[in-house]
Amino acid sequence: MRIPLTKYGLPQVVFFPVLTCAVMIGLAAVFRPAFWLVPAEIVLSLILIWMLSFFRDPGRRVARDETVLLSPADGKVTDISVIDDGGGLGQKALRIGIFLSVFNVHINRAPCSVRIDKITYKKGAYKNAMSPESGAVNESNDIMMTRLSEPHDRLLVRQISGAIARHIVCAAKAGGEYEQGERFGMIKFGSRTELYLPTSEGGRYDIAVKIGDAVRAGLTPLIRYRQ
Repeated sequence: MRIPLTKYGLPQVVFFPVLTCAVMIGLAAVFRPAFWLVPAEIVLSLILIWMLSFFRDPGRRVARDETVLLSPADGKVTDISVIDDGGGLGQKALRIGIFLSVFNVHINRAPCSVRIDKITYKKGAYKNAMSPESGAVNESNDIMMTRLSEPHDRLLVRQISGAIARHIVCAAKAGGEYEQGERFGMIKFGSRTELYLPTSEGGRYDIAVKIGDAVRAGLTPLIRYRQ
């Protein structure tokens, strides 16, 4: 039976719960009885539950459809815009920004079947990840990839640390291939994920979401290519 916790959460998924349980046991042993002990234990229990839920990795049935680009992250769509620099694509690009709160699943998944071309890590600040500008100044990891199906667009998924996040995990390697919806990493604690693709010359695709929509990695279509 698979435990629905991500391996990307190690060592925190082991260390933090063990530490919290040790504190709870220590408080109960040293200060019993004490009027504040029960509320303190309740708070620590809630923290423990949150820690485990943050690193949850629920199984998902990905209905593979290469005519769509699925969301690479859980969260809320905060911005949809066309930018000139293309995030490194070398041309104008559509950018869809997704904000992940500390309550979202933080696993990143491939938007379609892709080959990984290049991975570029950049040190930076830890500003509020809800802002589109955070991608330019925050710690980030750019994963350049190419669609394996027609059209063979080059895509970019950018993992961005937020005000709370302090660690980006990326298991993808240049030259590797990933199926649509396959896990490739996570960002630990609140963060932002962006998807870049070439602008739709001649209306090659339609945007399937709008600002404010809740999306789920590997399940929610962001883009639908026209047949």
